[in-house]
Amino acid sequence: MVVQFLKAARRPVVLRRATVRCVFALCFALALSGQNAPLSANPQLQKQLVAGSEALQKGDNAAAEAAFRQALALAPESIEILNDLAISLAREGKTNAAIEIYRRALKIRPDDPATNRNLGLAYFRAQRYKEALPPLELTAKSTPDFQSLELTGLTLFALDRYAEAAQYLERASRLQPGDLQTLNLLGKAYFQSKQFDRVAEVFSRIMAVNPNSPEAHAMMGMAYDGTGHEEEAQAEYEAAEKADPNFMGVHSGLGIIYWKQGKLDAAATEFRAELKNYPTDPVSNCLLGEILRKQNDPASAVPYLKAAIAANPKYKEAYFELGKSEVMLNQPSEAVEPLRKAIALDANYYEAHFVLGTALRQLGQAEDANREQHLAEQIQAQVRAGLIKEVSTDGVSR
Repeated sequence: MVVQFLKAARRPVVLRRATVRCVFALCFALALSGQNAPLSANPQLQKQLVAGSEALQKGDNAAAEAAFRQALALAPESIEILNDLAISLAREGKTNAAIEIYRRALKIRPDDPATNRNLGLAYFRAQRYKEALPPLELTAKSTPDFQSLELTGLTLFALDRYAEAAQYLERASRLQPGDLQTLNLLGKAYFQSKQFDRVAEVFSRIMAVNPNSPEAHAMMGMAYDGTGHEEEAQAEYEAAEKADPNFMGVHSGLGIIYWKQGKLDAAATEFRAELKNYPTDPVSNCLLGEILRKQNDPASAVPYLKAAIAANPKYKEAYFELGKSEVMLNQPSEAVEPLRKAIALDANYYEAHFVLGTALRQLGQAEDANREQHLAEQIQAQVRAGLIKEVSTDGVSR
């Protein structure tokens, strides 16, 4: 029964930033270990290094930055100081500045494992996944510990390269078999790459660790939802919520069920609860924006839809909803770009063609408007005839 449910489930899983919060902290801790080795007999240099390290430990990142900058002026070729300075900048939220410092360090020592790990992590935090992958893969190859393997897997997951992500996450999970977060993401990676027999195997491993864990209940909730067993799915998500009210996906899972049932107020409540814990979740942002648009509040919808796009630039429904909201706000010039992006992601998105036609007509471009709306009618007819299959970005049937 479990295998049957898992094979039928189809809702894609998007990577959320909170998934890796513990990885970030641990990677930073690892990066600090072994730093500040004796660099010189210069008392002033040692003073600044000690001051910087103490400031980092206290969480005074601005003071740490200042101390490490003074130390760097005394030893400009020091990989250790460059790393510590970059860590200070990253903790201050100055990610781009940190990246530049790491790159500077790698020019001095290209194969330094700590610097490559830190650079990959900085790129990851900036959601620059393509740039994050090379240094993280290099680190995983040279130092295949749990953290490097998991972070590389997370990066591949973010790039929608699920089969490759599963390979790294599998290796990580074997190093720490009881880590339920890794098993949860591994199961989703196998699911996305349609390796359903492996999904069932990972589910069994989760059950062996803790059958009452939120991971177990959430995975069953996803499976039930995918087969149309909404009552059972709701019960599993509620059990996951009881086990851990802050578990990722619990509120969004319940919200999707309510959304399908037309209980928009209840769905909106769940999506807001999800976003309170995980504000970058694209599905919750998009569906909450869609609900607000349907409730004739497009102005409130726009920020959520933009947040969904920022988290997932390939989210065609979010572009469509943003364009439709801008049309409702009588801002057709603002609607054209997101609607064209939705169509670029799916040329058969006939609703986007139709709304784009509406926006173009409002802008006085009658000929282009007619073409778009005529195309929308043609595509819609083909969809109804079964000649074209509609594909959802988020897996939620609209």
